[in-house]
Amino acid sequence: MLHPTHSVEAAELPSGLTTQNIDATVEQARKVFDVPGIAIAIVQDGKIVFNRGYGRRSEDAHSAPVDSRTLFAIGSNTKEFTATALAQLVDAGKLKWDDHVIDHLPEFRVSDPWITRDFRISDLLTHHSGMGLGAGDLMLFSHSTLTRKDVLAGLEYMPFTAPFRKEYAYNNVLYVVAGALVERVTGRSWEDVVQTRLIDASGLAACQSTPPYKGETDVATGQGDHTPLPEKAARLFPAVAPAGSIWCSTEGMARWAQIYLGGGQTPEGKRIFSNESRDTLWAPHALLPLPDMAALTGTHFRAYGYGWFMEDFFGHKRVWHTGTIGGMVSYVTFLPELKSAVVILTNHDDHNATYALATTLSARIATGHSDDWISYWKHKEDEAKAQDIKAAISTGPGSSVRPFVTLSSSQLKDYLGRYQDNWRGPIFVTEHGKDLRLTFSKAVGLTGTLNALPHDLFVVRWDNREEDSEDDAYVQFERDVTGKITGLKMQLLGSDFSFDAQDLHPRKIDALPGETQP
Repeated sequence: MLHPTHSVEAAELPSGLTTQNIDATVEQARKVFDVPGIAIAIVQDGKIVFNRGYGRRSEDAHSAPVDSRTLFAIGSNTKEFTATALAQLVDAGKLKWDDHVIDHLPEFRVSDPWITRDFRISDLLTHHSGMGLGAGDLMLFSHSTLTRKDVLAGLEYMPFTAPFRKEYAYNNVLYVVAGALVERVTGRSWEDVVQTRLIDASGLAACQSTPPYKGETDVATGQGDHTPLPEKAARLFPAVAPAGSIWCSTEGMARWAQIYLGGGQTPEGKRIFSNESRDTLWAPHALLPLPDMAALTGTHFRAYGYGWFMEDFFGHKRVWHTGTIGGMVSYVTFLPELKSAVVILTNHDDHNATYALATTLSARIATGHSDDWISYWKHKEDEAKAQDIKAAISTGPGSSVRPFVTLSSSQLKDYLGRYQDNWRGPIFVTEHGKDLRLTFSKAVGLTGTLNALPHDLFVVRWDNREEDSEDDAYVQFERDVTGKITGLKMQLLGSDFSFDAQDLHPRKIDALPGETQP
């Protein structure tokens, strides 16, 4: 089911693409990966030559069709907006990329005093800080209500797992710091700066730095998300916003791609940021490992710039970024030497469909043909699911080597209480009937039941199975030499790196007099 939104002449499309093969590829991906809705836009030689919606705006079979102005959450494709906002400040002479962060944000701290002093603005953007994969994401996701001020305060408790500026590990928290830096230098909120100086100034239609609200009708709903849109005045602006909270349509993102291909100016010639800044953002600043498919795409290097990935791809430079948030996945990819860009927005909580589409369309533009990338990514998906099932059966909780046990009421009482983590705050273990319950503070609904395994080990099964089931985790309680419970550690069962439970180490403290537990 497709819904054309623009009249397109086949001759305008990049070589290797036709309306028919685009439609066929998208519909095949929708079917194979069970994607409710997809929007695709293509830019060639400075023009938006294709913009079309496919399918529906939500999982509901009766929801309205996707079109070129349907708002999707673009997730981490927000990062290039934050990096571009910094580039505008560099263009204006208010910042330099190698400025020390602490000179602009005196409250900035990481766990190492020397690194704190030497941390540059550029270090906020390259994922080479030395912190682990997804470090601090529990301050941003999983229903967190922490503020950007809270995130800055918790940053100094994040452990370093690698030397500074040596190893790549994707990080959202430091983009939140970059957003706070934009706020400090401009004296305005990140949302206001991005909306006025980038989105509005660039003329990005159907695009916004703030969450959608009741009354906005052309809005996609992410997989597993059944939360109604709030009243406009009741919207909450999340701490994560500078790392992943923009909502946009293919119409808006295609114009954004036009501006980047145009070296920072609109098709009408309005300068948004300098060509020098565009080249800096698109330059390799930190090397990454090669992807598994490198031999298949002729990829010899992969790097991260400022808010963008880049690599060689069938003999051409490719610049790209993905985004995943709220049950949606986005992909923006450029082949600058061929003056081409592709925008893909979906309301499906899985990257395989989006990667398959991006690789197929990019390969057709680069070479005139494409391998069967839908089958490639479907195989990856099936292989990962099979490995998860095998692990669950052989060593997972409830397996023969790790059976569940039943504890007496007196045994359960050992674990009850308030636990305090340095960066995530209070976590509560309470009793509900015969069950132990684990609840995170400053999170709306992150509560689950603790299921006992031997040796003070539990598994927490979160109540919201549709949104949080992939974040079920082991909870290992710790005792001192007297046998008293002193704290706990957590380890994720699944593969969601943004549920960075491994960095938590809450200490048990007695409930304070008069304190109300959730």
